[in-house]
Amino acid sequence: MEQERSANILIGSEEYTLLLTTKATKEIAGRYGGLENLGEKLMKSENFEMAIGEIVWLITLLANQSILVYNLKNKENPKDLLTEEMVELLTAPADLAGYKTAITEALYKGTKRNIESETDTKNAQVG
Repeated sequence: MEQERSANILIGSEEYTLLLTTKATKEIAGRYGGLENLGEKLMKSENFEMAIGEIVWLITLLANQSILVYNLKNKENPKDLLTEEMVELLTAPADLAGYKTAITEALYKGTKRNIESETDTKNAQVG
């Protein structure tokens, strides 16, 4: 299930899974007013430094969701959470374009709805 709503990235030489959870959605909503405002905020960031800061915050938030889920299931052997400083030190500005794509993929997968239609019994012909 988590694979269906995640995207993978490399930070330094380690692979991290970006995962959209309800907890992350709540934090994004608190910061941006909702997921629908996120794209607009990232595109209209007043300056380059602010744009980088927002991407680093999102990467850290989404990567930590998969770590938090892992830690919840593996209490005896927890992994350390990422910090924004770690993400900044282990990445280069050139990495950010790929990260934006992975963020978009994780958000899309996490919010898509699988709709299955049932057989329409209301319009079935009678007798």
